[in-house]
Amino acid sequence: MKRFIEGEYRGQTTLMPECLDDYVTDTNPVRVVDVFVDELELFKLGFVRVEPAVTGRPSYHPSVLLKLYIYGYLNRIQSSRRLEKEAQRNVELMWLTGRLTPDFKTIANFRKDNGKAIRGVCRQFVVLCQQLGLFSEAMVAIDGSKFKAVNNRDRNFTSAKLQRRMEEVESSINRYLAALDTADLQEPAIAEARTARLQDKITALKEQMKMLKDIEVKLNETPDKQISLTDPDARSMKTRGEGIVGYNVQTAVDTKHHLIVAHEVTNVGVDRDQLTNMAGQARAGTGTEQLTVLADRGYYKSEEIRRCHEAGMIPIVPKTVTSNATAAGRFGKDHFIYDAKTNEYSCPAGQRLIWRFARIERGMMLHRYWSSSCQQCALKAKCTPDKQRKVTRWEHEDILDAMQTRLDLTPDSMRIRRQTVEHPYGTIKLWMGSAHFLMRTLPHVSTEMSLHVLAYNFKRVIQILGIKGLMEAIKAWTGLYDGQTNTIMGIA
Repeated sequence: MKRFIEGEYRGQTTLMPECLDDYVTDTNPVRVVDVFVDELELFKLGFVRVEPAVTGRPSYHPSVLLKLYIYGYLNRIQSSRRLEKEAQRNVELMWLTGRLTPDFKTIANFRKDNGKAIRGVCRQFVVLCQQLGLFSEAMVAIDGSKFKAVNNRDRNFTSAKLQRRMEEVESSINRYLAALDTADLQEPAIAEARTARLQDKITALKEQMKMLKDIEVKLNETPDKQISLTDPDARSMKTRGEGIVGYNVQTAVDTKHHLIVAHEVTNVGVDRDQLTNMAGQARAGTGTEQLTVLADRGYYKSEEIRRCHEAGMIPIVPKTVTSNATAAGRFGKDHFIYDAKTNEYSCPAGQRLIWRFARIERGMMLHRYWSSSCQQCALKAKCTPDKQRKVTRWEHEDILDAMQTRLDLTPDSMRIRRQTVEHPYGTIKLWMGSAHFLMRTLPHVSTEMSLHVLAYNFKRVIQILGIKGLMEAIKAWTGLYDGQTNTIMGIA
């Protein structure tokens, strides 16, 4: 062939490099993985089999398998079977593991048996980023996203879904029984074949009904009235689409370099109770005392905002609009201005709503205000259909008012939140593929998520510092395991 770039003849004998190190350049990310793992105190982190057994077959050192997994997640190779193949043919992995080729069962068991330690490694890299000064801005964005579990939607049951499924099975049985009555009208040969086929379907449906009744018994014993057959910890969660059976992954991302400072996997589908928890983890990860926390309106809960404020953190969360008056086109609570000096509200008509009484509802001290002039007010039709327009004020409402003022003074805060925290989710889900998690149960899924977060942070820091810069930083920092720091972050 002329005028084409041609390859070498396959039968040509060549002298390959004598050293495997010649195949891996100095700027290859695999060298960072090697240096990082070698600097870790694996025994203190909790890895098993760090010290070899006196008797029995020799095992692989945990550092070898940890390097294998970090490399795999950096290169979108999460499956233990695929890692087994890559270890046999991938030159970078040959260099990283010293030509060791563990089988897939050994690789899978390492991830299963060292979940807590692997999660500690992920937090340890966050500690490294903190020491390198990558969290200079004391601001993080918090959000949650739904990730698919191994459990299929057809193998997840709620009370309503189970009842609907049982009705469908019962309807199918009745339909087939009616079809049996008409089968005898056919010719004998056709009737016999049709009857046998219908009997098989009815038998299968009755077995399915029996299984559903057994599931109903187990379902009534669960506290949240939901059961998943494949992954018992997975839960059905609402999304913008049809909903999924999976987990709700919470993350806190710093607004400067978009590094994931903290993350947590939950099987609770709503975010309202996660603000203080994630903000506290983010403050420990960044090492700052006063932290500004950005979150969307899904995190708006009065008690959580108060706890976050009292813990010394500054939340910025937009208020959820749940007022029936606003939905009906009438004046909302925002139209009533509170005067702290007189402890009164002023309405759009200029009337004063004075304090009437206070009582505890749902564990919250609520104060009631209204005016005696509502009946004669010209704006009453736009205000309330009742006799008086009553305004409720929480005893810690001043905290919510101060947060709303901060939000008004920083109108771009929600844009910053969106640009900061949603990008990591999209990147990680792209790496995961259509089936997000490969493991089952909450602890193992948390381990898998920690590996994804570690890989994401790895790539971000490499982009910031470069390969050589990160390697020099890791080697220079001798305190890669700090017991006190990790106790604060929840490792020990």
